[in-house]
Amino acid sequence: MKFDMTTPALLFPAVTLLMLAYTNRFNTLASIIRHLHEKYQKQRDKNLLAQISNLRYRVYLIRNMQICGVLSLLLCMVSMFALFENWLLLGQWLFASALILMIISMGISLRELQVSVGALDLLLIDMEEEKNRRD
Repeated sequence: MKFDMTTPALLFPAVTLLMLAYTNRFNTLASIIRHLHEKYQKQRDKNLLAQISNLRYRVYLIRNMQICGVLSLLLCMVSMFALFENWLLLGQWLFASALILMIISMGISLRELQVSVGALDLLLIDMEEEKNRRD
């Protein structure tokens, strides 16, 4: 297999798109957390506390996703530099490390998606309880 500077360059578009998606997720969660904080200050509801706990965990997951994604991009760029200097073996190892970090980042992303479903379940349970109380 031919391994030159174009191989790590293939990872660039994927990483930038993933980082954009991760940042959008983070910004959305930050907005939701601010809203829930205001709501909790007015109405001390145990359901809100459960939602806030869920959101805290998701923020940590997104932070870790972003860290792994940034490190992946950094190693990808260093890999390209190593290949530019004709340090083929180092370039290959750096690129392999970048791929592993991207895999970890995407795995964390999958976990965050699972947890986000849990947050939606909390809202659905609350709505069902409200419906049952009215019936």
